[in-house]
Amino acid sequence: MMNPAIQHYSTTPGRSWHELAHKVTSERANLSFTGQEFQIVEGFGGCFNELGYIALQHLSEEQRQEIFYALFHPEGEHRFSICRLPIGASDYAESWYSHNEVDGDLEMEHFSIERDFKYLIPYIKEALAYNPNLKLFASPWSPPTWMKFPKAYNSGTLRWEKGILEAYALYFVKFVQAYQEAGITIHQVHVQNEVIADQKFPSCVWTGEQLREFISDYLGPAFEQHGLDTEIWLGTINAPDPWEELIKKKSTDFDNYAAVVLSDPEAYKYIKGVGYQWAGKNAIQRTAASYPELRYMQTENECGDGLNSWDYARYVYNLYQHYFTNGVNAYIYWNMILEPKGRSTWGWEQNSMITVEPEHKNTVYNPEFYVMKHFARYVVPGARRIGLQGPWNGKSSAFCNPDGSIVIVVNNPFKDMRHLNLSYQNQTLQFELKEESFNTIVIRS
Repeated sequence: MMNPAIQHYSTTPGRSWHELAHKVTSERANLSFTGQEFQIVEGFGGCFNELGYIALQHLSEEQRQEIFYALFHPEGEHRFSICRLPIGASDYAESWYSHNEVDGDLEMEHFSIERDFKYLIPYIKEALAYNPNLKLFASPWSPPTWMKFPKAYNSGTLRWEKGILEAYALYFVKFVQAYQEAGITIHQVHVQNEVIADQKFPSCVWTGEQLREFISDYLGPAFEQHGLDTEIWLGTINAPDPWEELIKKKSTDFDNYAAVVLSDPEAYKYIKGVGYQWAGKNAIQRTAASYPELRYMQTENECGDGLNSWDYARYVYNLYQHYFTNGVNAYIYWNMILEPKGRSTWGWEQNSMITVEPEHKNTVYNPEFYVMKHFARYVVPGARRIGLQGPWNGKSSAFCNPDGSIVIVVNNPFKDMRHLNLSYQNQTLQFELKEESFNTIVIRS
């Protein structure tokens, strides 16, 4: 029997990325393939935010090219294929804004994306230069303030009035059209960032019933009327959380937001997928089980505390594992690039894959850069997740790429080296998993 071509890449706290040897043994395997096939992977990516583009301005053209090649080029380290951008300000905008702050402009005559030409559009176009096939999805953090009660970017709710709802649907239409005119295709819109987030930063709280009505009666028909083929997704859902509050209320409806919307035929017919993030990880399993025909996305990686530590990278690895095990087709990081400590405009310090140090004008590739690399570099769009069994199954994910190559991503969380015995085509392949390491194994027959 011909031995397969095998590569084994590892990241440890002491070494960022290196290739290890393997051997064929006769030992009994403790990880093997089940033959089961699951969801198709659409890709990986991150979010374009203003503060990320501002951080990039500290670097030379050559340094910027290195970063964009690593993140976006089809032969780079991450090969991103789907990314996010805000509609108006996120909490990582330089300052808060929407695309129409003219009070009462129900016809959206004053709608404008002029602000985005300063930061977001150049950021996105630079990425598109490296990967013209990059897909984009967009979501608002807040509607225009005059559409809300109270009239503010942070906190509040949408004014539930027919004229406002029609105008807000038109706001989405105008956004997609304006970006198209700027040479950028918006492939998906998600109705609201974190629908249950009454935050200090731009936000807007929705109920499941409101999402259902807005999609079925306003947003879906508006996209149809204007001939848009941009997909509508139910996202981004960040709850219910915490579990304790639901228990106090004696509630067991952990996916009530998705279930309320998707169980309505008029809303369902417009929805192509569901986006979950943060505490949404507690609900995705039930939604995916109920609606397996839909597509799913982890829309915002949990962002840490700005320390970019190895310990948090291990936590983030477990998030990848959790979301893929529960059916997502894509995994999206939050801020790809930030300055040291990653402070938002409202004061929260958060992690990023890459840190740009303004004083020294250099870049630091953080541990979470390598967590993403272990997945995104080798699991290509069109790959299918496949089943594993054995004691290391809970620490591993496996995928079969369109070319037939097999990718296994496995974590060794222990403080000593462990041996992984992998059963493959009547052979046992043995790998050394360094202490506290992330590993990617690629098998080509």
